[in-house]
Amino acid sequence: MNNFGKSLLGLGMKKVLGLITILLISIVLGGTGHAKDIELIGAGATFPYPLYSKMFDVYNKEYAVKVNYQAIGSGGGIRQLISKTVDFGGSDAMMSDKDLAEASAPVLHVPTCAGAVVLTYNLTGDPRLGFTPDVIADIFLGKISKWNDRRISAINPGVKLPDMNITVVHRSDGSGTTFIFSDYLGKVSAEWKEKVGTGPSLNWPAGLGGKGNPGVAGLVKPTPGSIGYVELIYALQNKMPYGMVKNKKGKFVDATLASTSKAADTNLPDDMKVSLTDTDAPEGYPISGFTWILVYKEQNYAEKSEGKAKELVHLLWWMTHEGQKNAEPLEYAPLSKKAVEKAEKLIKSVTYNGKPMMK
Repeated sequence: MNNFGKSLLGLGMKKVLGLITILLISIVLGGTGHAKDIELIGAGATFPYPLYSKMFDVYNKEYAVKVNYQAIGSGGGIRQLISKTVDFGGSDAMMSDKDLAEASAPVLHVPTCAGAVVLTYNLTGDPRLGFTPDVIADIFLGKISKWNDRRISAINPGVKLPDMNITVVHRSDGSGTTFIFSDYLGKVSAEWKEKVGTGPSLNWPAGLGGKGNPGVAGLVKPTPGSIGYVELIYALQNKMPYGMVKNKKGKFVDATLASTSKAADTNLPDDMKVSLTDTDAPEGYPISGFTWILVYKEQNYAEKSEGKAKELVHLLWWMTHEGQKNAEPLEYAPLSKKAVEKAEKLIKSVTYNGKPMMK
């Protein structure tokens, strides 16, 4: 055995495989090294911010490329991408037809992880409740106003529900969380779709508004009889009770990282502009959704160098592959195998001067 082979054995198989992976990615991207003076700028969704912060810190340590991400909300990320003041946007909501028209060039939606929205409530003893789609819709429409309503009792046998008014709590600010929640309600309730609709900001028919997850929690926690919606990660971190939801297949599903990932075990379009709410997946949690990194398909714009564009493509590939190991420890649902395969095709479609950036 030559000295090179002995050196590899000394490193250990795990480290050798890691080096081979990095080398292969470099070859796929055209063999370019990483320019230490390049900084990638992004802005957008607040939901994935803890995960992105971790990912970008790890990425900087591995490749000496700085990624500056400002958590200003999904709408802000979309606006800054359209104005071309950032290299990428972050969003929990798909870009609307209006947004895409304003962008004036094709924009790719690359998924990075999945998240769930849960129903949290304030009832004595924190009973474990189940909710059906029609009941959720009618609670937030203000049509079910008491906790001991026969429809809630019928799906929670054995639970003693109080004769107490229901206080609905919702987001007062525009958010991807509201988009996912209202998208779900619009699918399961014709009345909701007609009267309220879907979007990051709504004219709510009932309840109190709080800004962000902390604002909703700040109203639910001190208000007996209240119910609101927050991101799963927020409920877990703050030890807030939340209910199960009956999915399209008739199963009451608990919101977990696994059931959130499984919501994507369904037919996914190539452009990945897809809603996971009311999923067909038998084990999937029905109020789930992707969060996306938004990038222009053609990267030669606003005097962007080819080198910077290559760094962005490499970052996206890393986030959807090696970077996924950072998801579960931070209580985010990693991409399903199907979602990763779709993400790969999208990343490989990125061009510079019309030529694919990945060989």
